[in-house]
Amino acid sequence: MLAIAVIAVAIVVIISTAGDASQYVDFTEAYKLASSGNTTSIHVVGDLKKDTRGNIVGIEKSEDNLSFSFVLIDENNREQKVFYNEPMPTDFIRSEKVVVIGGFVGENFIAKKFC
Repeated sequence: MLAIAVIAVAIVVIISTAGDASQYVDFTEAYKLASSGNTTSIHVVGDLKKDTRGNIVGIEKSEDNLSFSFVLIDENNREQKVFYNEPMPTDFIRSEKVVVIGGFVGENFIAKKFC
């Protein structure tokens, strides 16, 4: 009985992680996928936009601080504003690289989560 329970739990874990599988692409490819009707989550890796002195620019918080947006530059140097409907994490601006997970809704990239 214990072995059957362990196998059942393993199957549930495999199915749940397979359903969240997504691919790593740049913003151009993510936009093409969304335009063709693909609604799966996409990973985009990039850097936060910085000015000439190295200060991060382009972060905008909502009035209630419950959401924010930022500009991310992908591996092909395409800048894209990213919207995230959660508060900004404390160490967000210290990130070397940011991976956003989400997709385009119209012209906007909506991140469901990031790391």
